[in-house]
Amino acid sequence: MALKTILSSSVHKLSNLIWPPRSLLSDKRVEHQGTIESELWSELPFIAGPICFCCGVPMEGVFHPESLCGVCMAQPPAFDKARAVLAYDDLTRPLVLALKHGGRKDGVKLFAIWIAQITPNINDIDLIVPVPAHWTRLFARGYNQAAWLAQALSKQCAKPWRPDVLIRQRRTGSQNGLSLKGRQRNVQGAFRVKGRLDGMKILLVDDVYTTGSTLEACAKALKRAGANQVCAVSLLRVCKPKSINDIDEPILEKLDA
Repeated sequence: MALKTILSSSVHKLSNLIWPPRSLLSDKRVEHQGTIESELWSELPFIAGPICFCCGVPMEGVFHPESLCGVCMAQPPAFDKARAVLAYDDLTRPLVLALKHGGRKDGVKLFAIWIAQITPNINDIDLIVPVPAHWTRLFARGYNQAAWLAQALSKQCAKPWRPDVLIRQRRTGSQNGLSLKGRQRNVQGAFRVKGRLDGMKILLVDDVYTTGSTLEACAKALKRAGANQVCAVSLLRVCKPKSINDIDEPILEKLDA
């Protein structure tokens, strides 16, 4: 065992020498892989305080824990609850860009710890399911970042996960520049479930919550397959206040959907 530990330590040191650990938010060198320098850590916009009981969007001046935002009151979503760790802004954007387009996995373990901490009733979850990528995107990119998060979350909270339950049966176009209504149309009927999920409590995992349109479409498919409850979690979410009057306004973002 001592020899194994020594070898593991030597491999770790050699790896750090060849590939020096870099901050998850900058190009600055750090002591360990998957960490963030202290000066940026203190600026991270963790979502805290009053939030919508359903979709988790921050709400100013609201103190009742079961208050709903205007959009959830007007159009109750198919998912039961949605929560996210961080607000999507200029500081946090590199986290998801590196994960989604750079294939950078060194932060996944940390992200899973964060997500586990904000997941509602995590001990009651029966199955963790990632938002799927279409097979053509998987072929081109080689991975699904939502599946990485789901797998790490499974290890973190000792709950089973399956990447093959939810299937994206139709490749959707980019959501960037589409209105909320347009995003909903874009993903309508894009997902199906393999098998039955009767009575199960599902935890749906994605990297970014923008308007909730993708999570909504996934939740509908999961509930058609018999799921009793669907909670959704993500690493980041867009926290710009929305009203029901914004459904036709185009939504621009700085990363490919």
